[in-house]
Amino acid sequence: MEKVEIGISGMTCAACVRRVENSIKKGDGISGATVNLATESATIEYDPAVARVDYVKSLITKSGYTPYDLVDDAGEADRERREEHLRLALKKFIISALLTAPVMILAMGDMIGLHIPISKTFANILMFAFTTPVLFWAGAGFMTGAVKAAKQKTSDMNTLIAVGTLAAYFYSVVATFMPSLITVDGMEPPVYFETAAMIVTLILMGKYLETKAKGRASDAIAKLMNLTPKTATVMVNGVEKETPVSEVLVGDTIMIRPGESIPVDGEIIEGESAIDESMITGESIPAEKGVGMSVIGGSVNKTGSFVFVAKSVGSHTALAQIVRLVRNAQGSKAPAQKMADLIASYFVPIVIVIALATFFVWYGFGPEPRFTRALVSFVAVMIIACPCALGLATPTAIMVGTGKGADNGVLVKNGEALEKAAKINTIVLDKTG
Repeated sequence: MEKVEIGISGMTCAACVRRVENSIKKGDGISGATVNLATESATIEYDPAVARVDYVKSLITKSGYTPYDLVDDAGEADRERREEHLRLALKKFIISALLTAPVMILAMGDMIGLHIPISKTFANILMFAFTTPVLFWAGAGFMTGAVKAAKQKTSDMNTLIAVGTLAAYFYSVVATFMPSLITVDGMEPPVYFETAAMIVTLILMGKYLETKAKGRASDAIAKLMNLTPKTATVMVNGVEKETPVSEVLVGDTIMIRPGESIPVDGEIIEGESAIDESMITGESIPAEKGVGMSVIGGSVNKTGSFVFVAKSVGSHTALAQIVRLVRNAQGSKAPAQKMADLIASYFVPIVIVIALATFFVWYGFGPEPRFTRALVSFVAVMIIACPCALGLATPTAIMVGTGKGADNGVLVKNGEALEKAAKINTIVLDKTG
């Protein structure tokens, strides 16, 4: 059996996690799959004689999401991708908030003593004009997510948001442009554009804060990756050549001067020095190194100059293995998270059933205007019950916990170990601990 970690974009809630996991586990040759919402990745165990990585990716695509490769040394690319997501989330929230503000003023102005000298019909048309881009541009991700879920014959957080806001929006459109269809006892029907716009804006704010939290939690991996220099001074026929670390091969001879970071793992063949290896060993005093002794990529040369031969490069270095360990820990699931994901997978359809029941009870037994009251109650149940926090709280806590640990030189094996650490009452440390 082999393991592979694959990035997944497009997931928004714990119901998405469950859907992707189930899709992967149904594949031939797949013995296990763990999908993590906070790290936006999946760890899959598969039989290479039966399945290949491309096949695993096709299973993810089939579930309605986009797979991408995770590379151990792609810290800069990951950081740029996170920053782009953060910029887009902030842009959508700000524009949505600016468009929602006049809608709220037009809808609620009379309640706060703000008289706006325009007719109600014109006010409704203005609210329609402001709300439409909020729903179908800023909130487009929720709508497309709901469509994807529907194609998979399932539901998720996007379903709740889309159905709730679209119900309020289209009712308001009818009330604005064809009010005679829903007029009761000659009363002009109310509109709920502000409800749809404000719901999308508030959830976009939550998405921005969520994206920001994910970025901070992933900084631990970026900091570890930054310990390795971008280039190495490789000796080619006695001549020094500046070479990207990604192009260094096993057997290359590398020159290191005082103050430089060591690019890869290797063995000294000429010279001696004192090297700060505290990032690996925890020992604050620099280690004296000479010919025949090993050096670790990411450690810092302090005093002398030396030449060493590369023994481990790329994903095989000690630092790369630590990065992989931290990433695996952040992507692992604690028992509490497994329970939360299971509950969330059943939570959404139950909420939809309760919302529909609420609508029909109000419509059948409520006071006039029954349809309006039933619709408002339906939207309230759908939106308030969004299980965003249910699927994100635990994985985000694990990301922050393991990330902070890595910052301080403590490597946590997985989420379960972190959860059990709360019960520790005695810790035994050696002299470097």
